[in-house]
Amino acid sequence: MPGSRTGRPPVQRAARRPAASRTTRENPLRRLYTRAHRAWDRPLTAYYLILGGSLLIIVLGLVMVYSASQITALQMSLPGSFFFRKQFLAACIGGVLLLVASRMPVKLHRALAYPILAGAVFMMVLVQVPGIGMSVNGNQNWISLGGSFQIQPSEFGKLALVLWGADLMARKQEKRLLTQWKHMLVPLVPVSFLLLGLIMLGGDMGTAIILTAILFGVLWLAGAPTRLFAGVLSIAGLLGVILIKTSPNRMARLACIGATEPRTGVADCWQAVHGIYALASGGLFGSGLGASVEKWGQLPEAHTDFIFAVTGEELGLAGTLSVLALFAALGYAGIRVAGRTEDPFVRYAAGGVTTWITAQAVINIGAVLGLLPIAGVPLPLFSYGGSALLPTMFAIGLLIAFARDEPAARAALAMRQPRFGRKRGAGGPRGPRRWNTMRRRAPVARPSGER
Repeated sequence: MPGSRTGRPPVQRAARRPAASRTTRENPLRRLYTRAHRAWDRPLTAYYLILGGSLLIIVLGLVMVYSASQITALQMSLPGSFFFRKQFLAACIGGVLLLVASRMPVKLHRALAYPILAGAVFMMVLVQVPGIGMSVNGNQNWISLGGSFQIQPSEFGKLALVLWGADLMARKQEKRLLTQWKHMLVPLVPVSFLLLGLIMLGGDMGTAIILTAILFGVLWLAGAPTRLFAGVLSIAGLLGVILIKTSPNRMARLACIGATEPRTGVADCWQAVHGIYALASGGLFGSGLGASVEKWGQLPEAHTDFIFAVTGEELGLAGTLSVLALFAALGYAGIRVAGRTEDPFVRYAAGGVTTWITAQAVINIGAVLGLLPIAGVPLPLFSYGGSALLPTMFAIGLLIAFARDEPAARAALAMRQPRFGRKRGAGGPRGPRRWNTMRRRAPVARPSGER
């Protein structure tokens, strides 16, 4: 080994490694967390969560409706796919509504608020007209459209309250009137009580609870003070107690919370107990798609209000947790859209839709688990029922439109370039395609010398 000028052998120094690489190699979990956090914080995360999560819920719901409704259809001397075909038709129509709503500008959404509210109130009044309104399971909340098709106007009242309430509070915020409590309550609370009164005339307390949750969500986003919240909540709670006390059916449903065995008397708790049986027999991965036992006449409303119980029996804990995860992702995305926007209408509307879907999912799943009284509300985007599916899919289209309208999301979408179908020489902001550039850089063929 050659020596140095001083006669000493040269010192071999190890190459220094960057601190970042040492940290990365020493902490792989931290690196994974950093990558996941960056991916979660991208501008289009909410857009993909809303679109993908809602579509997965709808597709899985169609599968479970087909599985849970076959026995009921055969018992009614109908084809086994009868309810599935109706739900699939409603999903196709709802898909068109979702696409239209996701492409509409915010100004058009605000312009539709009053017509949708007027139409919903008009249809809910028609429900109470003899000869037009229909009674289903003791609730006078339906209008027959001919044949086996019916419509429940109270479901469209949820969408009407979201759009109209968001437009009203946005206009008052622009005029700086929300600092006065009378402008915060009037006319939002009276119109909400009008809708609630029309719904309660038919006896549908479950839908009334969802409308009350939407009202509280809009008031909370508007910055209502605690005393105002407490006052409205006290009035709503007092009315709820009176309505429950004066109805033996509602008292019986309240008495079935936590029931594990059927009883005798008015509160037999048959539906609540068999919903628990279905969930308990599912195990970790379920008995298999289509292999439910409870849907063979033991569990009432297996394809509507208690479809989550059939899902737990056939797909097990893994299936139910997947459904919960999809709803949790959808709720998070809605909150993110409402929190990042600067448009007051978008904030109120996104918050109202998120409150609507989340509250309805919690009430439905809580009733199936025996933690809440059976309110008779379907699982959003999942249970059978076109009247509930159509306005909910339109509301999902609203969230998609709002997620696309964020400044960062709009910029990310604008940076995208189509992979196919571009004309030659159309460079755009990123310049021409690589194969066009390489063709221009190719040397010109030299003459061969022949004349």
